[in-house]
Amino acid sequence: MLKRSFKIFFLTLLLISCKKEKTVTVPDWKITEEFYINALENAILYADSIRMTGINGEKTKYYFSNLRKEFKKAEPFASYINPEVGHRVNGPALPVFKEDNQKTLSPVGLQKLEESIYEGGVTADEFIRELNITTGMLTVLQKGMKKRNLNPQRFFVATHQQLLRIIAFSISGFDTPVSHLCIDEINVSLDGLAEVYRRSVQSMVQVNKDDLDSQFMNQIEAAKLFVSNNNDFENFDRYRFIREFMNPITRSWVEIRKTTDIWNGSEDFPFNFDAPTFFEDDSFNLKYFTANTNKNPTQIQIELGKKLFFEPKLSANAKMSCASCHIPEKGYADGRVFNVGNKGLELQRNTPTLLNVAFQKNFFWDGRAADLLDQISAVFLNEDEFNTSVHEFSLEILDDSIYKASFEKAFGSVPNNNLNTIKAISSYVSTLNNFDSKFDKNMKGEEDTFTKEEIQGFNLFMGKALCATCHFIPLTNGTVPPFYSETEKEVIGVPETAANTAIDEDYGFYWKFNEATHKGMFKTPGIRNINETAPYMHNGVYQTLEEVINFYNLGGGGGLGFELPHQTLPFDKLDLSDDEQKALVAFMKTLSGSRIVDTY
Repeated sequence: MLKRSFKIFFLTLLLISCKKEKTVTVPDWKITEEFYINALENAILYADSIRMTGINGEKTKYYFSNLRKEFKKAEPFASYINPEVGHRVNGPALPVFKEDNQKTLSPVGLQKLEESIYEGGVTADEFIRELNITTGMLTVLQKGMKKRNLNPQRFFVATHQQLLRIIAFSISGFDTPVSHLCIDEINVSLDGLAEVYRRSVQSMVQVNKDDLDSQFMNQIEAAKLFVSNNNDFENFDRYRFIREFMNPITRSWVEIRKTTDIWNGSEDFPFNFDAPTFFEDDSFNLKYFTANTNKNPTQIQIELGKKLFFEPKLSANAKMSCASCHIPEKGYADGRVFNVGNKGLELQRNTPTLLNVAFQKNFFWDGRAADLLDQISAVFLNEDEFNTSVHEFSLEILDDSIYKASFEKAFGSVPNNNLNTIKAISSYVSTLNNFDSKFDKNMKGEEDTFTKEEIQGFNLFMGKALCATCHFIPLTNGTVPPFYSETEKEVIGVPETAANTAIDEDYGFYWKFNEATHKGMFKTPGIRNINETAPYMHNGVYQTLEEVINFYNLGGGGGLGFELPHQTLPFDKLDLSDDEQKALVAFMKTLSGSRIVDTY
């Protein structure tokens, strides 16, 4: 009996000893950092190979394909460290206007190289110039990575951003619009994810939650197998890929970050890092998109803003409120081509929806307001709208004792100007967010109710129809992932009438700099609840979604024959069949959420 007790005691000590040996160690971030730096070094070497080969031939395409693959491995950390250069390296092949010196830079970067290699149209000297500039930018990124060491925050944020790039850029063709190498590059990003995981936090996860480690690695392999077996760009099933493969990977990644407990997220970024997918109602951090002076509104301020939103006494003639143009029952648009101002005259442009408007970085069709506060201030100042100074206040409002008490509770005093009024309205408008649509519920797997036509429409939206290269998912607006620091403005050539015979004379953003590339440029709007917000475009020219899709199918204004040297979407026809156009409309109708009626 004594011997048996001694054996049990000895085995217990042995087990305790083994457990102690299996300790959690903080990753050596240098090992992971080396992976990114070496990949970028390889990308630069492939650029050198292209330089020796020249613009023509299959070898050039081979080297370019490998250059892109190496860049995709390095992209998470490289672009995190230097977002501006990272986006320029892998951004659209379009001129870049620098507002600080008002100079327009010629298109450069990987997408411009792709255009030159696969479509031609440039001389050998021009191509070498493009290649040299791109190589120079890659070198800048490499130097940046060597100067700023990898740490837990940079690692987890950069990886989160790359997961979003896969579903927003890779599967949509944004990265490689000509060659469509982007589908194969999904597996490059997934391999990179697996490799940096192995080099960094895998041992921590194995100690704390071994089943999560195996689950995560199996999910990556399953996603890669799906891509390998379905790598045709037009027929790639993006709907299934996101739901069945990317969402599980993202859920596991969120759990891995929590399990390691070495970085717990931050409000300095666009994401809620605890959201299990990019399609939750709280996937995005509203504070990131909000002006610094209005980041933490109280519920009392929001309620006051809601009441003020419907208050006509804010306008000089006491007849016009925010809700005069942004009608809740009409998706916070107004259903008219142009609304009528306080003088009885039509306003200049169509009223856009306010749903999800807070997740933008520019406001008004011409992008002239930097944030919601500026946008609302402009309405107060506009002589055709409220026609009241920001520094004035309607004393009639304070005749209402409820208003008087509300202002005192919300801001600590009775106002003598409209500054707090504007803050309150902005706080309320920032709550008008719709993430409970059929689209959201199906994408995150909460329900499985998409019809075959709606699935086809989503896959077209994300692929052949090119919609998602401007209306980025999951927000479906023009605010560019994964940094969300700018909202795109585009030149698409909108006609003046639905007859499509002449271009509209409204020049949009051109007013600011009188820059030729801006002529006819307008902000890319959000398209949530688009089925309720007709008519469409800045001038309300189209009454139906079918007309809108037909316009894009014809190649925009350029495809209609208008003189548009700086059009930012392809002039070529999309060649969508009638059934494909119907499927697109069916999908777009799934973007309608329940947040439509909200009256006072």
